[in-house]
Amino acid sequence: MSWPHVPLSADPAAFPTNPPADLSDPAVIAAHDQASFDAVERMVDHWDRPGWTAQTRAYYWMLTFPDHPVLAGLARCCQQHLAPHGLDPVPDDGLHITLARIGSAATLPLSRLDQVINAATRLLPTAFRLQAVPLAGSRGAVRLTVAPWNPVLALHAALSESMTSLGLTPGKPTALFRPHLSLAYNNRPRPAPPVIKAVTALRDLPAVDLHVQDVQLVELRREDRAYRWDVIKSVPLG
Repeated sequence: MSWPHVPLSADPAAFPTNPPADLSDPAVIAAHDQASFDAVERMVDHWDRPGWTAQTRAYYWMLTFPDHPVLAGLARCCQQHLAPHGLDPVPDDGLHITLARIGSAATLPLSRLDQVINAATRLLPTAFRLQAVPLAGSRGAVRLTVAPWNPVLALHAALSESMTSLGLTPGKPTALFRPHLSLAYNNRPRPAPPVIKAVTALRDLPAVDLHVQDVQLVELRREDRAYRWDVIKSVPLG
Protein backbone atom coordinates (compact mmCIF):
# COMPACT_ATOMS: atom_id res chain seq x y z
CA MET A 1 0.00 0.00 0.00
CA SER A 2 1.16 3.54 -0.73
CA TRP A 3 0.96 5.63 2.43
CA PRO A 4 0.47 9.41 2.39
CA HIS A 5 3.55 11.49 3.06
CA VAL A 6 3.34 13.12 6.49
CA PRO A 7 5.79 16.05 6.73
CA LEU A 8 7.97 16.04 9.84
CA SER A 9 9.68 19.00 11.48
CA ALA A 10 13.02 19.35 13.23
CA ASP A 11 12.66 19.71 17.00
CA PRO A 12 15.48 19.94 19.58
CA ALA A 13 13.22 18.18 22.12
CA ALA A 14 12.63 15.19 19.79
CA PHE A 15 15.07 12.38 19.17
CA PRO A 16 16.40 12.32 16.57
CA THR A 17 16.11 16.10 16.28
CA ASN A 18 15.90 15.90 12.49
CA PRO A 19 13.80 13.25 10.73
CA PRO A 20 15.41 10.79 8.30
CA ALA A 21 15.61 11.69 4.64
CA ASP A 22 13.33 8.83 3.59
CA LEU A 23 10.39 7.74 5.76
CA SER A 24 9.74 4.54 3.82
CA ASP A 25 13.18 2.93 3.53
CA PRO A 26 14.11 0.83 6.60
CA ALA A 27 17.82 1.00 5.80
CA VAL A 28 17.80 4.81 5.63
CA ILE A 29 15.75 5.09 8.85
CA ALA A 30 17.99 2.63 10.72
CA ALA A 31 21.18 4.37 9.60
CA HIS A 32 19.77 7.75 10.65
CA ASP A 33 18.70 6.46 14.08
CA GLN A 34 22.09 4.84 14.62
CA ALA A 35 24.06 7.92 13.57
CA SER A 36 21.93 10.10 15.84
CA PHE A 37 22.56 7.84 18.83
CA ASP A 38 26.26 7.56 18.02
CA ALA A 39 26.50 11.35 18.36
CA VAL A 40 25.08 11.40 21.92
CA GLU A 41 27.71 12.37 24.50
CA ARG A 42 25.75 11.88 27.72
CA MET A 43 22.65 9.89 28.60
CA VAL A 44 20.00 11.17 31.00
CA ASP A 45 17.79 9.47 33.57
CA HIS A 46 14.65 8.39 31.70
CA TRP A 47 12.65 8.26 34.92
CA ASP A 48 13.38 11.85 35.93
CA ARG A 49 10.02 13.11 34.71
CA PRO A 50 8.27 15.81 36.75
CA GLY A 51 4.62 15.06 37.35
CA TRP A 52 4.90 11.27 37.26
CA THR A 53 4.39 9.51 40.59
CA ALA A 54 3.44 5.98 41.60
CA GLN A 55 -0.17 7.18 41.70
CA THR A 56 -0.22 8.77 38.23
CA ARG A 57 -2.60 7.17 35.72
CA ALA A 58 -2.99 8.42 32.16
CA TYR A 59 -4.71 7.24 29.00
CA TYR A 60 -2.60 6.61 25.90
CA TRP A 61 -2.92 5.16 22.44
CA MET A 62 -0.21 2.51 22.04
CA LEU A 63 0.82 -0.44 19.93
CA THR A 64 1.49 -3.40 22.23
CA PHE A 65 3.04 -6.78 21.48
CA PRO A 66 2.11 -9.16 24.33
CA ASP A 67 2.15 -12.33 22.20
CA HIS A 68 5.15 -11.95 19.94
CA PRO A 69 7.82 -14.49 20.96
CA VAL A 70 10.25 -13.51 18.20
CA LEU A 71 10.22 -9.85 19.26
CA ALA A 72 10.52 -10.86 22.91
CA GLY A 73 13.47 -13.11 22.04
CA LEU A 74 15.25 -10.28 20.25
CA ALA A 75 14.62 -7.98 23.21
CA ARG A 76 16.00 -10.51 25.71
CA CYS A 77 19.09 -11.13 23.57
CA CYS A 78 19.86 -7.41 23.48
CA GLN A 79 19.03 -6.91 27.16
CA GLN A 80 21.38 -9.73 28.22
CA HIS A 81 24.21 -8.18 26.23
CA LEU A 82 23.52 -4.78 27.80
CA ALA A 83 23.10 -6.11 31.36
CA PRO A 84 26.57 -5.02 32.57
CA HIS A 85 25.53 -1.41 32.02
CA GLY A 86 22.69 -1.59 34.54
CA LEU A 87 19.88 -0.35 32.31
CA ASP A 88 16.27 -1.14 33.22
CA PRO A 89 15.08 -3.83 30.77
CA VAL A 90 11.55 -3.67 29.39
CA PRO A 91 9.72 -6.92 30.27
CA ASP A 92 8.43 -9.18 27.50
CA ASP A 93 4.84 -8.06 28.07
CA GLY A 94 5.87 -4.41 28.30
CA LEU A 95 7.19 -3.98 24.75
CA HIS A 96 5.28 -1.20 23.04
CA ILE A 97 5.28 1.76 20.69
CA THR A 98 3.80 4.85 22.33
CA LEU A 99 1.59 6.78 19.93
CA ALA A 100 -0.35 9.56 21.63
CA ARG A 101 -1.28 10.74 25.09
CA ILE A 102 -5.03 11.22 25.48
CA GLY A 103 -5.21 12.67 28.97
CA SER A 104 -5.11 12.11 32.70
CA ALA A 105 -7.29 9.38 34.17
CA ALA A 106 -8.12 11.84 36.95
CA THR A 107 -9.87 14.19 34.54
CA LEU A 108 -11.27 11.93 31.79
CA PRO A 109 -14.25 9.76 32.79
CA LEU A 110 -14.72 6.36 31.18
CA SER A 111 -17.78 7.69 29.32
CA ARG A 112 -15.48 10.18 27.59
CA LEU A 113 -13.27 7.32 26.43
CA ASP A 114 -16.21 5.85 24.53
CA GLN A 115 -16.28 9.07 22.50
CA VAL A 116 -12.50 8.86 21.95
CA ILE A 117 -12.77 5.29 20.68
CA ASN A 118 -15.73 6.02 18.41
CA ALA A 119 -14.05 9.08 16.90
CA ALA A 120 -10.83 7.15 16.25
CA THR A 121 -12.59 4.14 14.74
CA ARG A 122 -13.97 6.25 11.91
CA LEU A 123 -10.50 7.49 10.90
CA LEU A 124 -8.12 4.58 11.48
CA PRO A 125 -5.98 3.48 8.53
CA THR A 126 -5.63 -0.11 7.37
CA ALA A 127 -3.41 -2.73 9.00
CA PHE A 128 0.28 -2.58 8.11
CA ARG A 129 3.61 -4.29 8.59
CA LEU A 130 6.73 -2.98 10.25
CA GLN A 131 10.26 -4.14 10.83
CA ALA A 132 11.87 -3.83 14.25
CA VAL A 133 15.49 -3.13 13.34
CA PRO A 134 18.41 -3.47 15.75
CA LEU A 135 19.65 -1.26 17.33
CA ALA A 136 19.95 2.38 18.32
CA GLY A 137 18.98 4.56 21.24
CA SER A 138 18.22 8.02 22.54
CA ARG A 139 19.42 10.18 25.40
CA GLY A 140 17.30 8.11 27.80
CA ALA A 141 16.96 4.61 26.36
CA VAL A 142 18.24 1.86 24.12
CA ARG A 143 15.66 1.04 21.49
CA LEU A 144 14.80 -0.72 18.29
CA THR A 145 14.24 1.30 15.17
CA VAL A 146 10.83 0.63 13.62
CA ALA A 147 10.36 1.08 9.90
CA PRO A 148 8.87 2.20 7.65
CA TRP A 149 7.63 5.31 9.44
CA ASN A 150 4.88 6.30 6.99
CA PRO A 151 2.13 3.93 8.24
CA VAL A 152 2.86 4.75 11.90
CA LEU A 153 2.74 8.47 11.12
CA ALA A 154 -0.57 7.99 9.28
CA LEU A 155 -1.95 6.21 12.35
CA HIS A 156 -0.67 8.93 14.66
CA ALA A 157 -2.21 11.62 12.44
CA ALA A 158 -5.58 9.82 12.43
CA LEU A 159 -5.56 9.49 16.22
CA SER A 160 -4.59 13.15 16.60
CA GLU A 161 -7.38 14.25 14.26
CA SER A 162 -9.92 12.17 16.15
CA MET A 163 -8.87 13.68 19.49
CA THR A 164 -8.85 17.22 18.13
CA SER A 165 -12.42 16.73 16.93
CA LEU A 166 -13.39 16.14 20.57
CA GLY A 167 -11.51 19.14 21.91
CA LEU A 168 -8.62 17.06 23.23
CA THR A 169 -5.02 18.08 22.59
CA PRO A 170 -2.65 15.27 21.62
CA GLY A 171 0.50 15.19 23.71
CA LYS A 172 2.67 15.70 20.62
CA PRO A 173 1.82 16.79 17.06
CA THR A 174 2.51 14.27 14.32
CA ALA A 175 5.17 16.56 12.81
CA LEU A 176 7.32 15.97 15.92
CA PHE A 177 6.60 12.25 16.36
CA ARG A 178 9.50 9.77 16.11
CA PRO A 179 8.36 6.11 16.12
CA HIS A 180 10.52 3.70 18.16
CA LEU A 181 10.34 0.66 20.43
CA SER A 182 12.36 0.86 23.65
CA LEU A 183 14.18 -2.21 25.03
CA ALA A 184 15.88 -0.73 28.10
CA TYR A 185 15.66 2.59 29.93
CA ASN A 186 18.64 4.50 31.22
CA ASN A 187 18.30 5.17 34.94
CA ARG A 188 21.08 7.69 35.72
CA PRO A 189 23.16 10.37 34.05
CA ARG A 190 26.21 8.77 32.43
CA PRO A 191 28.65 9.09 29.56
CA ALA A 192 27.06 7.60 26.45
CA PRO A 193 30.07 6.02 24.65
CA PRO A 194 30.20 2.73 26.65
CA VAL A 195 26.50 2.10 25.97
CA ILE A 196 26.89 3.09 22.32
CA LYS A 197 29.78 0.63 22.00
CA ALA A 198 27.64 -2.19 23.42
CA VAL A 199 24.74 -1.30 21.14
CA THR A 200 26.96 -1.19 18.05
CA ALA A 201 27.88 -4.85 18.57
CA LEU A 202 24.19 -5.81 18.22
CA ARG A 203 23.39 -4.03 14.97
CA ASP A 204 23.86 -7.11 12.78
CA LEU A 205 21.04 -9.01 14.49
CA PRO A 206 18.17 -9.77 12.07
CA ALA A 207 15.13 -7.52 11.96
CA VAL A 208 11.79 -8.80 13.28
CA ASP A 209 8.56 -8.45 11.31
CA LEU A 210 5.58 -6.92 13.11
CA HIS A 211 2.03 -7.16 11.74
CA VAL A 212 0.06 -4.26 13.21
CA GLN A 213 -3.65 -5.09 13.04
CA ASP A 214 -5.05 -3.06 15.93
CA VAL A 215 -4.26 -0.19 18.26
CA GLN A 216 -4.71 -0.19 22.02
CA LEU A 217 -6.21 2.47 24.27
CA VAL A 218 -4.57 1.85 27.64
CA GLU A 219 -4.49 3.22 31.16
CA LEU A 220 -0.77 3.65 31.78
CA ARG A 221 1.08 3.63 35.09
CA ARG A 222 4.63 3.24 36.38
CA GLU A 223 5.60 0.41 38.69
CA ASP A 224 9.12 0.74 40.08
CA ARG A 225 11.15 1.34 36.92
CA ALA A 226 8.82 -0.07 34.31
CA TYR A 227 5.69 0.98 32.45
CA ARG A 228 2.62 -1.17 32.99
CA TRP A 229 -0.90 -0.74 31.69
CA ASP A 230 -4.43 -2.06 31.49
CA VAL A 231 -5.95 -2.27 28.02
CA ILE A 232 -9.24 -0.38 27.96
CA LYS A 233 -9.98 -1.23 24.31
CA SER A 234 -8.12 -2.83 21.42
CA VAL A 235 -9.47 -1.25 18.26
CA PRO A 236 -9.00 -3.05 14.89
CA LEU A 237 -7.40 -1.06 12.11
CA GLY A 238 -9.47 -0.52 8.99
